Amino acid sequence: MSSPRISRFGEPTETELPADIAEVYAKNREKLGFVPNVFRAYARRPEHFRAFMGYHDVLMKGPGNLSRAEREAIVVAISAENVCQYCVTAHGAALRILGKDPVLADQIAINWRTADLTPRWRAMLEFASEVNAPGFTPTDAEIEAMRAHGFSDNDLWDIAAIAAFFAFSNRMAGLMDMRPNAEFYALGR
Repeated sequence: MSSPRISRFGEPTETELPADIAEVYAKNREKLGFVPNVFRAYARRPEHFRAFMGYHDVLMKGPGNLSRAEREAIVVAISAENVCQYCVTAHGAALRILGKDPVLADQIAINWRTADLTPRWRAMLEFASEVNAPGFTPTDAEIEAMRAHGFSDNDLWDIAAIAAFFAFSNRMAGLMDMRPNAEFYALGR
């Protein structure tokens, strides 16, 4: 049986990887037991790998008031809207683990608008969804409504940056026809 396809553009062999990217592979293999296919797909273009992963880590693990679960919920909701199989699957697994609520994570992956959300999460995902829409330009009233839910200006920046970054990521995953690792489907269940 042949290996499943990672991306329509292929991937470099591990012996071809620059040392810093090989180290990322090793760390993820140790932590997860596998290398996420997004790493394998982006490794084809090392300069893009570094830029993509660097900004990803700032947005998803950097300082800020949004919890890791809230950040993952934004990714899953936006990726579901954009019909990105890779990101819904991979980040859905992360949301199941970090949010400690696999039912809610699956609800968000299917349709966040009908999910059992707190008012804060509903406002957060609505704002993220607006960022994902063409021509996004929030009004002062929309910003004030988000502040009323307890979001600071930096929180709004982070919500928008995560939504916008993953809209980009979803489109690149579509271009590459990137396939999720089978292991993601079982994580957090």
